[in-house]
Amino acid sequence: MKMEKTTFKSVATGTFDETFIEDGFFVLTNKNENDTVEILEREIDSSFIQFHFCTKGSSAFVFNQGTYTLNINEDTSLLLYNPQRDLPIHLEMQPHSWLVSLVISIKKFHGLFSDDASYVTFLTDDNRDKKYYKDGKISPSMAVVLNQVINFSLNNSIKPLYFKGKAYELLSLFFNRSEDADIEQCPFLVDEVNVAKLKKAKDIIIANMSEPPTLQELADEIDLSLKKLKEGFKQIYGDTVYSFLFDYKMETARKLLESGDHNVNEVGLKVGYSTSSHFIAAFKKKFGTTPKKYIVASS
Repeated sequence: MKMEKTTFKSVATGTFDETFIEDGFFVLTNKNENDTVEILEREIDSSFIQFHFCTKGSSAFVFNQGTYTLNINEDTSLLLYNPQRDLPIHLEMQPHSWLVSLVISIKKFHGLFSDDASYVTFLTDDNRDKKYYKDGKISPSMAVVLNQVINFSLNNSIKPLYFKGKAYELLSLFFNRSEDADIEQCPFLVDEVNVAKLKKAKDIIIANMSEPPTLQELADEIDLSLKKLKEGFKQIYGDTVYSFLFDYKMETARKLLESGDHNVNEVGLKVGYSTSSHFIAAFKKKFGTTPKKYIVASS
C-alpha cells in the first residue's frame, strides 16, 4: 500500500529562482505551472529565519526525512525559525502553485528593528520553548507585492534592486498587522531586560579577555542563572561564551599583528596567553597559519 502511495509517476524535480539581496538575505521564487508535483530543495542553516508566502495552490514543507510536514495553502504565509537546528527546505509543490520565500539571517533581521544588531531578543521562557512554525494570512497589500515579485517582467539587470525594495516592503507589511489585532507581533523583539544582561556579559568578557571570569562568576555578576546565561548567550550570539571570546581574542590579535606595533609575544599576552606557544597554537587553529607568517603575508 505504501508503495502505491509514494509512486513517482507525477513527481518532478524543480529549482528555485534565487535572487541575492545582500549578505544574509535572499529571495526564492517558484511557479509550478505543470500538472506534476515539483520537489525543490535548498540548504538553510539555523542562523536564518524563513518567511514563505503561497499566492496560488498549495505546498508542503517536509522535515526529518518525511516524519514531519507543514502545509502552506493559497493566501497564507509560514514563518520558520529554530535556533537549535538547521531547517533545510524540502518542498513538495502541488501542480499550478506559486511560492515566494524570504530567507534572512537573524542578525540582519534584528537589525531592521533595533539600532544594535548584535543581539536578538528571543529569550523569554515562552519564546524559547515555543516552536516558531507560525502560519498567517496574506493581507491584500502583501498580495500585491508578492504578485509583483513572482510576475517580475522588467529588465533583468534591475532585478536585484527591484527585489530588494519589494523584500523590505513585504517584511514591513508582514509585521504591520493592525488589521489583525489578534495576530502576535514580531516574536523576536521581547524581553529586553534579559537581553541587556546578556549584552553586559559580552561586554564583561571582552573587557577582561586576558583573565575572563568563570561562567558562574559571570552569571552572578549579571544576575542570571547559569542555565539562562549559557542558553541565552548561544541564542543571541550563535556561540558559547568561551567560543565567542576565543573568536574575539583571535580577531583582536590579528588586528594588533597587522598594526606592526607589537611582537608576537606581546600580542599573545594582551589577549590572555601567558606562553607564546599556546598563543601560536590558538592563532593557527583559527587562521590556519602562524602569527609570524601572517605578519609577513600582510606586510
